[in-house]
Amino acid sequence: MLREVDKLAMLFNDSLNKLEREYMLTYQSFKKTEASRSAFSVALFNGNAFKCSSRSTVNKVIVYKKVFFNLGNNYNVTTGAFTAPRSGIYSFAVTIYSDAGSPQNTLAACAQLQVNGRTVAGSSEQNNHDQEDSSTIVLALQLNVGDRVDINLPPGCFLCDDSHYNTFSGFLLYPTE
Repeated sequence: MLREVDKLAMLFNDSLNKLEREYMLTYQSFKKTEASRSAFSVALFNGNAFKCSSRSTVNKVIVYKKVFFNLGNNYNVTTGAFTAPRSGIYSFAVTIYSDAGSPQNTLAACAQLQVNGRTVAGSSEQNNHDQEDSSTIVLALQLNVGDRVDINLPPGCFLCDDSHYNTFSGFLLYPTE
């Protein structure tokens, strides 16, 4: 009977040790994922006064100044770029808005989402038929560690805002490493 109890105790201890190892691996994986969480949402200007960016004469990265949140600090308010902290599938959304200022002025609401300086998606509204316009770009992208995502303002375009109409948001859906 004692042998059977000893066998059961050994089996129990082995099972408990395996369970503790699995728990530690799961806990470490969870902590790694938690530490690499990444999400941000920003708008073009701080404040609520109506203003427009100057009409671009060259391609230039839009630097969004109003930060709603920046979990992981991967959006840089100095450069306007989001840098992927880890390889994974990310979701991005860009909303652009512009106002021609008065009837018959040329409206030029346009922007391009870029990854490492290469345009991936864009939107352009250039006409003098209406005074204001907006559009949205939403997509999922597979990024590698260190990839930079930003929004380009093409030549001839400008954006206006007074209530955070121009926004750029992104977040990690899931890691691929």
